[in-house]
Amino acid sequence: MHELGIVMYFIDMVEKTAEDNNANEVVSVTLEIGEVSTIVPSYFRDCYKWAIKQTKYMQNCALNLVIIEAMSFCRDCRKTYSTTAYGKTCPYCQSKDTYLVTGDEVTVREVQVK
Repeated sequence: MHELGIVMYFIDMVEKTAEDNNANEVVSVTLEIGEVSTIVPSYFRDCYKWAIKQTKYMQNCALNLVIIEAMSFCRDCRKTYSTTAYGKTCPYCQSKDTYLVTGDEVTVREVQVK
């Protein structure tokens, strides 16, 4: 379970940002997680709930996870499609000359502080 390491890195980053900006408390954070990012949202939430108890600014911080759909692009027919539904084979032309456009990212979208 690598989620704990990711959570700890994420919390350290938010805590440092809160301190650098003289915040009193971090109220909520919104994190975008791609469908194929290798992060399991339920594991991430569990690790997060445990880890924020050890923080200075995030003791009561709400976590909002936004799941980003995995989409691929076909170089042959130039169409996008759902990666989780069709994998690496384009459903329009059956080409395997495709690549992932979205869905593997992990991005902090928003941090709300007091």
